[in-house]
Amino acid sequence: MRLTTKGRFAVTAMIDLAQRQANGPVTLAGISERQKISLSYLEQLFGKLRRHKIVASVRGPGGGYRLARGMNEVTVADIISAVDEPLDATNYGGRENCADDQRCMTHDFWTNLNKRMHEYLVSVSLHDLVMQPKARALAATVAVDDRLRGSRRDNLAVSA
Repeated sequence: MRLTTKGRFAVTAMIDLAQRQANGPVTLAGISERQKISLSYLEQLFGKLRRHKIVASVRGPGGGYRLARGMNEVTVADIISAVDEPLDATNYGGRENCADDQRCMTHDFWTNLNKRMHEYLVSVSLHDLVMQPKARALAATVAVDDRLRGSRRDNLAVSA
C-alpha cells in the first residue's frame, strides 16, 4: 500500500488553499506555482474536490477556489477519497478472494490495517494540518507578504 502523488498533491493543495483563503478565492495558478504542481493536474483534482463539495469555485475577476466547508469539517480521508485515491492494503478491495478466489492467510491482517489507516485519516482534519508548526510559520509569512503587497511599499522585502 502506498499513497500516490494524486493523494499527496490533493492534500498539499488543500493546505495551501486553506492557508490563503482568508484573502479571498485562491487561484489554481498560484497553488501550482507555490507547490510546483502542474496546473492541468490541479484542474483535474479540483474538479473532483468540487464535485464532492469540499471546495467551491468562484468565477470572474478575482475568482478561484475556496473551501466549501470549514477546515475542521474536512478530513484527510475526505480529500483522498474525493480524488479517487484507493487506500487498500489488501490490493483486492477487501473482498475475500485473495488467491484463486480463496481467502488468504493474511486477510485479517490487511483488513485491520485498512481499518486503522482509515480511522487515522478520518481523525486528521485540514485544520490539524494547517496548524502544524511548519504550516503555521508559512501562513505567517504569507500574511506578511499579502500585507506588504497591499501597502504598495516597493522597497521593503520580506525574508523567509
